[in-house]
Amino acid sequence: MAPSAASSSGPRSVAILGSTGSIGCSTLDLIGRNSDAYRVEALTGNRNWKVLAEQALAAKARYVAIGDAAAYRPLKEALAGSGIEVGAGAGAVEEAAARPADWVMAAIVGAAGLAPTLTAVRRGATVALANKEVLVCGGEIFTAEVARAGATLLPVDSEHNAIYQVFDFARREAIDKIILTASGGPFRTWEHAAMADVTPSQAVRHPNWSMGAKISVDSATMMNKGLELIEAKHLFGLGGERIEIVVHPQSVVHSLVAYVDGSVLAQLGSPDMRTPIAFTLAWPHRMTSPSPRLDLAALAQLTFEAPDPVRFPSLRLAREALAAGGSAPAVLNAANEVAVQAFLDGAIGFLDIASVVEETLSVLPVGTVGTLDDLHNFDKQGRDIALRIACPQAAPLMARA
Repeated sequence: MAPSAASSSGPRSVAILGSTGSIGCSTLDLIGRNSDAYRVEALTGNRNWKVLAEQALAAKARYVAIGDAAAYRPLKEALAGSGIEVGAGAGAVEEAAARPADWVMAAIVGAAGLAPTLTAVRRGATVALANKEVLVCGGEIFTAEVARAGATLLPVDSEHNAIYQVFDFARREAIDKIILTASGGPFRTWEHAAMADVTPSQAVRHPNWSMGAKISVDSATMMNKGLELIEAKHLFGLGGERIEIVVHPQSVVHSLVAYVDGSVLAQLGSPDMRTPIAFTLAWPHRMTSPSPRLDLAALAQLTFEAPDPVRFPSLRLAREALAAGGSAPAVLNAANEVAVQAFLDGAIGFLDIASVVEETLSVLPVGTVGTLDDLHNFDKQGRDIALRIACPQAAPLMARA
């Protein structure tokens, strides 16, 4: 999405959807270091009411919402006498997105972030998008709403943020391709057979980044890069054939844009999410962040290699879903979310994650997605099928629940 002009006077009002996660915590860290420049309108969390209450009090938020309705009472009690409004449930999270904040961090993990992020977009807010699944699942619907509402969309993923910084939106014809970099995760050099015995604790230990469990597993399977491939298509308007993926273990070159004259522009930085968050939080200006400064001499070398298609079949699945279009990307995402959770719960092995996704895609025919209801229906079908494949004994119980 092309950038547009933005200006503000006085403190910038902000809302953070998913404030208790790693992206939300990093965002609040930056705001706390620049408290005179920002006013926190709303914060949301899923289940961790204790952290949400602490954040709300420290940031002097006006409104907080907890996704899990069972956490409403302890959250309300923790904030008693503070004057902070409290809500619970999916509707309350959407209300947080609807509050009058100039800037919204959309950091709710997974498809659950789609509705509240759309709510922020529809009122024309500047939205810092850290939820790649929003564009993966409903890219056409979402980008159409951004254009209709005149919202500003700023990518937070380090790779897309890097591309955004060096992408010449005014001269798209000069761009040859974009190159997404990937760390390769913790199993980049493992033998394929050994990956069958990977444990959840091993999979969530990313070598360079500090992230939540689901995102860390996606990095270990490289499904995160497959999702980012689809996201990049919607953000920058290039077909999959013009989006390359290269493994870069040091996570210093965050992504690159290649131009038709042979020039390649890259954005570099230490692997710290506060850098891309700061870029979006201060946009169109820049702010000081505490991210470690890059020392190229100390690094000594930067290396690159092609991803291994045997170790990482998720990349192929994502490219196939992008090419198929329609409901395929949403089903890919839904099946992956179910499979990753099944792996974290010990129900399936690490290599089974991609197998569950592939089988789900083969079972559910590709359909047309024209509305949000279509999207929700395909998402549910994908989850149901993936659950039956990954956890056949649990699926009937889940269906009755």
